[in-house]
Amino acid sequence: MERTEAEMIAAVLRGDAESFEPLVQRYSPRVFAAARRYARRESEVDDIAQEVWLKAFDKLKSFRGEAPFEHWLMRMTVRTCYDFLRGHQRNRESSFSDLSEPENDWLDRFVTAPETAGENAEAAKTLIGRVLERLSPQARLVITLLEIEDRSVKEIARLTGWSVPLVKVRAFRARAEMRKIVSKMAKDKYL
Repeated sequence: MERTEAEMIAAVLRGDAESFEPLVQRYSPRVFAAARRYARRESEVDDIAQEVWLKAFDKLKSFRGEAPFEHWLMRMTVRTCYDFLRGHQRNRESSFSDLSEPENDWLDRFVTAPETAGENAEAAKTLIGRVLERLSPQARLVITLLEIEDRSVKEIARLTGWSVPLVKVRAFRARAEMRKIVSKMAKDKYL
C-alpha cells in the first residue's frame, strides 16, 4: 500500500531520510519544468532543481500542511528560480548579427505590419526567448508567471510572497521593459 504525502513527510521529520525520495520522484518533473522556464542551459536547470530539493529537505519542518505539499514546493521553486536569476544576472546582450534569418524576417514584419507577424511562430518564440533573457530578474519572473504560465496576479503573489499591488506594479514595469528592449532591437536593426 502506497503511503500518503503526509505519512512520508512525517517519516522524514522523524529522521527517515529515505522517505523523501518518493516525493522527489513524484514532483521532479514539475520542478524541472519550472526551472527550464528560467534557465537556458541544462546544467543551470540541474543546479536549480538540486537547490530546490536541498531547500525542501532542509525546510520540511516548516511545512505546516495547510496547503498541499505541491503548492509549498512550487512556491519554493519559484523563489529559488528568482534567486538564481538575481545571482546569475549577466549582460546577455546579443547583437542583431546573431539573429537567424527567420528571426530577422519576423522582426521586420512585426515592425512594419504587426498584424502579419504571427505567421512564423517558431521565429517569434525564439525572439521572445532572447527578449526574456535580456529582462531583469524580477521582470523575467513576473512575465514568465503571468504571460507564459498564465497564472493569476493573486497566485503570483502567493508564489513570490509579494503583495498583489506589487505584482501589478512589477508586471506593468516588466511590460514596459520588454517594449523598450523590442524597440531597441528594432532600432538597432535599422541603423
